Amino acid sequence: MEAKAIAKYVRIAPRKAQIVADLVRGKDVDEAIAILKYTPKKGAKIIEKVVKSAVANAENNFDLDRENLYISEIYANEGPTMKRMRPRAQGRGYVIRKRNSHIGVVVKERE
Repeated sequence: MEAKAIAKYVRIAPRKAQIVADLVRGKDVDEAIAILKYTPKKGAKIIEKVVKSAVANAENNFDLDRENLYISEIYANEGPTMKRMRPRAQGRGYVIRKRNSHIGVVVKERE
């Protein structure tokens, strides 16, 4: 049995979120939350929120035991990119890409 949670359109580049996601992939949920709590990156706080949501979904919707849960999948996919223009020399325009992410977490119960 598995439960999942997805945070869409999060204002962090997926490349930066993937660094934090790699820290907790395959870990028990309590250990993962402890790691994320003390990781000094912006993505850690966002991913911690999604992990807690997935755990709550597992407990409330599927009656799974929290002690046996682990993170089986975690991903940070690319969402839509906001494009902004910045003036540059000689009348040129420079495109600034503000990237978004879709962060997903799947938790499963260990046998």
